[in-house]
Amino acid sequence: MEHDSLSILVSDDQPEVLEAIRLLLKSAGHETVTANSPATLLEVARSRPFDLILMDLNYSRDTTSGREGLDLLASLEAGRGETPVVVMTAWSDVDLAVEAMQRGAVDFIQKPWDNRRLLNVIEGQTSAFRHKAVARHDLDRARNVQRRLMPQSAPGLKTLECAALSVPASEIGGDYYDFLDAGAGRLAFLLADVSGKGVAAGLLMAHLRASFHSQSAATLAEPADAIRSVNNLFVESSALDEYATLFYGVYHEGLKRLRYINCGHLAPILIRASGAIERLAPTTTVLGLFAGMALTEASIDLNPGDTLLLFSDGITEAANPAGDEFGEDCLPPFMRGALPSIPTRILDAVRTFSPGTPSDDRTALCLRARG
Repeated sequence: MEHDSLSILVSDDQPEVLEAIRLLLKSAGHETVTANSPATLLEVARSRPFDLILMDLNYSRDTTSGREGLDLLASLEAGRGETPVVVMTAWSDVDLAVEAMQRGAVDFIQKPWDNRRLLNVIEGQTSAFRHKAVARHDLDRARNVQRRLMPQSAPGLKTLECAALSVPASEIGGDYYDFLDAGAGRLAFLLADVSGKGVAAGLLMAHLRASFHSQSAATLAEPADAIRSVNNLFVESSALDEYATLFYGVYHEGLKRLRYINCGHLAPILIRASGAIERLAPTTTVLGLFAGMALTEASIDLNPGDTLLLFSDGITEAANPAGDEFGEDCLPPFMRGALPSIPTRILDAVRTFSPGTPSDDRTALCLRARG
């Protein structure tokens, strides 16, 4: 079987080992660059890209324990980017192999090596990393596309101020928010959380967005008409287990009134200028389960100083190391102060409360009525 020619950086302090590996790799059609010390390895690794690094764990300062090589591997991991590293040692054991893997090695070869196994490991690991690099590139492109699907700025009316922020849990998210032109003096807005995670959720999110953007301003101005039309489109193109929770609202500037439909989404929090707190509970079932869903619309008047917060469950269900959830009761205190900073302050607080990689997308959308 023919293989692409690879560029391999090989490091060992024994000249005969370097020469033997060089000849083996040359016979397989690969280019070899050698390094005979840890310092040289680090210098060469940072000077140009390689398809793979093959390095010994034992050098002259430490010929038995592999500690020098493990420290070198840690330094290499910090600066090598995505290049896979395979380690070798004549004094290998399971514990050393495990530690090498924990520090970034992708495989482990014991001296004296078997030529066929060594070539198989090198070519197999390089192929795997190339496929991962392609997948990462595709996901990066998809993430950038999805980011552009979100509003690039928050619109506003004379009597309504808006702000929003969404942080996906992975490259592709399933949360979707938007602001839509519903005609003169009207602004439609929504926050949706589609079922599933990752790429599948991202595709559903893109489909949902396209469904809303295909509606006329006259349809968007009527919550029931908009949701009925979008739901039918969503049902036609989604599986039985694919759905979305969604809050859809239309603000009428002349009346200072918000008409809305809550499709099984978390109840937004409304803090009146007086400090009274209200919740906009679900008015119908989730979007996408079946065509011809029954729709119930509700409405409220918004007075200057009233603040409305929409949020996804990635915020409220974020857990700290002890397993406690952030919850909804923590949100009202963040709804005061300058409105543009509210979504950012909420997501910063959630990130502090629940450090590490999020398990779900986190989105906050905030509106405030003004005189």
